[in-house]
Amino acid sequence: MLLGLMGIAYVLTISWWVIVVAQILYITSSQRFRHTWTGLSWRSFHGLWSFFKLSVGSAVMICLEMWYSQILVLLAGLLKEPALSLDSLSICMSVSALSFMVSVGFNAAASIRTSNELGAGNPRSALFSTWTATFISFVISLAEALAVIASRDYISYIFTSDADVAKAVSDLCPFLAVTIILNGIQPVLSGVAVGCGWQTFVAYVNVGCYYIVGIPVGCILGFTFNFQAKGIWTGMIGGTLMQTLILLYVTYRTDWDKEVEKARKRLDMWDDKESLQN
Repeated sequence: MLLGLMGIAYVLTISWWVIVVAQILYITSSQRFRHTWTGLSWRSFHGLWSFFKLSVGSAVMICLEMWYSQILVLLAGLLKEPALSLDSLSICMSVSALSFMVSVGFNAAASIRTSNELGAGNPRSALFSTWTATFISFVISLAEALAVIASRDYISYIFTSDADVAKAVSDLCPFLAVTIILNGIQPVLSGVAVGCGWQTFVAYVNVGCYYIVGIPVGCILGFTFNFQAKGIWTGMIGGTLMQTLILLYVTYRTDWDKEVEKARKRLDMWDDKESLQN
């Protein structure tokens, strides 16, 4: 049975549901969570609004980042050679997404470690873990970018046998390499922001950098100045670079002692709610 594109969509949907179900089973049945998961009760829903506000900020932040790269592919369909542009950009986005998985791991680690250190009252440890994770992720992304440049004439043949597409991918590889490097830094800083509770701030930064600067500049370069896919990607790289620089500056200027104090106030507020309920 050949389902084509729909088959890929089915597999992707099923795989996400498998992850969700597996996580639920692991959390509810594993002994590792016996002290943090005591079963479902009405008390589980107390303070839900506070968590909901944080979750909405995180969801908006993540969606804006994910849609940004997808818009690049959609805009490629409006170029002079849409089939060639779509094929080459789709291959580049697949390679970028693969390398991005490493950064996602550092994103989660930075988020958890930062929040844990702030909650434990360790500002120096939070600072150290932030820059350590950022540096390691940057080094890995730099190695990935160099590998892409070194294999620029061959990497597309993993996905296609078309020589024209391979040539187009080779021409786009420098842009792909820059994107990979930026994606090695930005997600880690976003993870730190989540750990500090800055989700809403990062969502606003994403809107400004991605959708007010990156996409409009990319459209101007791609369509008005006729740089085609390279122009669109250049504009979007500019948006990502701006976002990364803003997050770097904010993280560098962070007063970690104040962040510890904020975390302590949040914990005290939660403890007060628990005491009133009991």
